[in-house]
Formats: sequence, structure tokens, C-alpha cells
Amino acid sequence: MGRVIHTGQALVDVVVEVPGLPPRGQNVMASSATDYAGGAVTVLVAAARFGADCVHAGAHGTGPHGDLVREALDRDGIAVSAPPVPGLDTGICVVMVEPSAERTFVTTLGAERHISVESLATSRPGPGDLVCVTGFSLALDSTRDPLLVWLPDLHPEVVVVLDPGAAFADLPADVRTAMLAVTDVWSSNAEEAEGLLRAVGHELPDDLTELTTAVAPLLRGDAVAIVRDGPEGCAVRVAEETTYVAGFPQKPVDTNGAGDTHTGALLAEVAAGTPWVEGCRRANAAAAIKVTRRGPESAPTAAEVDDFLAGR
Repeated sequence: MGRVIHTGQALVDVVVEVPGLPPRGQNVMASSATDYAGGAVTVLVAAARFGADCVHAGAHGTGPHGDLVREALDRDGIAVSAPPVPGLDTGICVVMVEPSAERTFVTTLGAERHISVESLATSRPGPGDLVCVTGFSLALDSTRDPLLVWLPDLHPEVVVVLDPGAAFADLPADVRTAMLAVTDVWSSNAEEAEGLLRAVGHELPDDLTELTTAVAPLLRGDAVAIVRDGPEGCAVRVAEETTYVAGFPQKPVDTNGAGDTHTGALLAEVAAGTPWVEGCRRANAAAAIKVTRRGPESAPTAAEVDDFLAGR
């Protein structure tokens, strides 16, 4: 069984519930504010709760925010491969959540941006391991440059997973090309997939299945493409066949981390040998449960997904 290794930023999410975003220059009173470990942590926690052996290969800081991240990882048995960055704490992401569950973000930079080829190599990926990379890591030189040196030299049986995020489509063309050339699995939402197609000059397809099919040729070899559409589910292209996998609409209370939960659950399933389509169905269920809970660390376990799917 392969491991799930995440190279991305583990941040502290400061989740603030607000009645609405304030007008520019104005104030709004929040009903609550809570600190959670988020970013890469959300993916890894979801994968760990599905039984995967997980490793955080990104950087983490020295200070209270770094401590919070390490404690969250430790609670779910997730290993940390690199030592803390001395003299610098982990950054934060302020997440403003509206009653509709829509989210708005403000992110600071901290120790999580201080990686190197050597620090990444402490995770020691081997055949069958899945290595997750985020588009946000590629947005700044400090994390992009080490990754683009390290990734091409991985064992050919290491599976590189790209979670592009909103940042990927706006990256320089040479950076996108270099990353796609080493990508075995693309996992995004529909907006991010459309952004990539728009960036390379392709027409936008009319539905989710066609959108997923259009992304696949931009990846290397026989890469797998997964494109999510919130409660509607996702589509997955594998072995030149695209399959729509229905979702499980819920009344959301917090959509923060739903996509990351989907990715983590799916990678854990695939690492355990589950076929991609069935893995997507279970990941859809995990994301559906996640949006009914508050906080980015609230991913369900595999057993909870079993119960959710029973009779469906």
C-alpha cells in the first residue's frame, strides 16, 4: 500500500464566521473565531482517516502556529518528515465564512514557504507512493523552484498528484508546462479546470464530463483527471474513458476544506487499491459529510462513509 505524501503548505486557518463581508474600509462583527490546522493538513487528515499512511513533506515553523499544525498531524498519526524551520513560525489564513457557507481568504507567508530539495527528500517517496503538489506552492519562487527540481527525479512509479487551486491557471506558461509534464493525476474543481483550458486557448466544454476529458490530454502519458462540481459530484477520466460520478447534495454549514477532503479520501482509496470510479464515489460521500461539519479538520472516517453510503 502506497503512502500519501503532501508537499504543500500546512497553515493555521483562522476561521471567522461573519453575517457578510464588510464594504471596503468598513467593519463587520464576527459571531465566532476559531483556529484550525488547514491547508495540506486537511488533505492529510482526510487520507489518514481513510486508513492511509500519510507524511507531510512541507515546511513547518517554530512557534505556536507550528505547534498547532504538528499537534493536528500527530492526532491522526501523520508523520512530519522535515525538521522545523528555526526562528520562524507557520503562517495563517484568515477564512471569512458567510451564512451561505461561501468563503473569502487572506493568507500570510511564514515558515511553510521555506522548503528545499533536501527538505522534500526527507519524505523518501518510493514506488506506489502518491505525492501531492498544490498550485499555490508553484506561485512563489521559494516553494516552486525546489519542487520543479525535485519532482522530475522521483522514481517513475511515484504518482504525482496536482491540486492546482485557483493559482495554477495564472502561472507563467513555462511553469504550467513543467508541472503538467510530471503530473500523473489532476484533481480540481470545475472552475480551476476551466481556468487551465482558457489559459491554453481551448474552448470551454458544456458539461463536466467533457470538461474532464478536455483536461486529460494536457497531462503526461496516461494521466488521470478528476474534476469536481461541488454537490453535483465529479467526473474522472482514466484509461481513456470518462465517467460521471454523482454527488450527494447536503445543506452545508461550512464548505471550507470540502475539496481537500475529497482529494485526501480519494488518494487514500487509490493507495489501498480501490478503482478510481469507486474511489470517487467514496470521496464524494466524504465531501458531502464534511460540509455538514464545521472546521477544516472535520473529515469523516472510512467507517462513517460506509454508513453514509449504506442503502444509497
